[in-house]
Amino acid sequence: MMDGLFLLLKTNWKHMPVFHTEDIFGKKFLVTGGAGFIGSHIVEYLLANGAGSVRVLDNLSTGSAKNVAMFHDHGNYEFFDGDIRDMDTCERACENIDHVTHQAALGSVPRSVKDPVTSNEVNVSGFVNMITAAKNAGVKTFVYASSSSVYGDEPNLPKKEERTGNLLSPYAVTKKANELYAAVFGNLYGMKVVGLRYFNVFGPRQDPDGPYAAVIPLFVSGILKQTPVYINGDGEQTRDFTYVENAVQANIRAMLATNGDAFGQAYNVAVGDKFSVNFLFNAIREMLAIEHSPTYREARSGDIRDSLADISKARQLLGYEPTQHFLDGLKLTVDYFKGM
Repeated sequence: MMDGLFLLLKTNWKHMPVFHTEDIFGKKFLVTGGAGFIGSHIVEYLLANGAGSVRVLDNLSTGSAKNVAMFHDHGNYEFFDGDIRDMDTCERACENIDHVTHQAALGSVPRSVKDPVTSNEVNVSGFVNMITAAKNAGVKTFVYASSSSVYGDEPNLPKKEERTGNLLSPYAVTKKANELYAAVFGNLYGMKVVGLRYFNVFGPRQDPDGPYAAVIPLFVSGILKQTPVYINGDGEQTRDFTYVENAVQANIRAMLATNGDAFGQAYNVAVGDKFSVNFLFNAIREMLAIEHSPTYREARSGDIRDSLADISKARQLLGYEPTQHFLDGLKLTVDYFKGM
């Protein structure tokens, strides 16, 4: 059964390059938030490429059991149902682990605006629990998800890691706090820590439902179902839309980095190109070949107007190079949702 599942995972990921050069057989990985969108893709990559063991920690509050259902019979897969706000859970999850990628968080700027307390509890207190547990367990590397929201109102494009502005949302504050804690843990305890500033990651398994769904699954779902599709503001705001394969690559390269200069840093994870929300809507509509018109509404508070990443630092220190660009990744994503 395990051999059959391995072949299934390899088939599902047949388009994906291999992002590591060292053998990961025997290495033990923990993916927090592994039942979520990005986390489940990291799990799939690791299992498909022969990781010794992959443990997922998730309380399924925003993740989904269906995202990891295909792994349950894999002999190298283990699922922990638990909350990162509980220190004992974090300690147990980190036992005998070599590498951690910390994806567990409460996403969404609007969610944090509505409920900053819970966002702080999960994204800051939960983060401190996890990085402390990883330190105590002696993990080799600790990689965590940051966000392009940390750039705030800094107006210059492209965004460079060393140049940030005033934060615009509680969510952005939580992600900046993660980066500050990570720097202290690296300096104080000698941990090998890497932060990844995601820029609008999208792809298969991204949830189209709920009040905090991301824009691309919302657009695809709305056009397919012929229900209202809302665009905030004039739609000319731009984003560096990043297909999930690129986020997986960054995590794998960061966890397995051997360049000592790579640690203690935060990196942009993006493509280095920008497209407007209006362009995005029209591209999805053309791919679906369905006529549909958007409904424009008031701009959303806390949002950044324009976003474009400089990815030269990740290229230099992590060997990161985007393998899927916007329209290619968008086509894969639209085809996925069409087939659901």
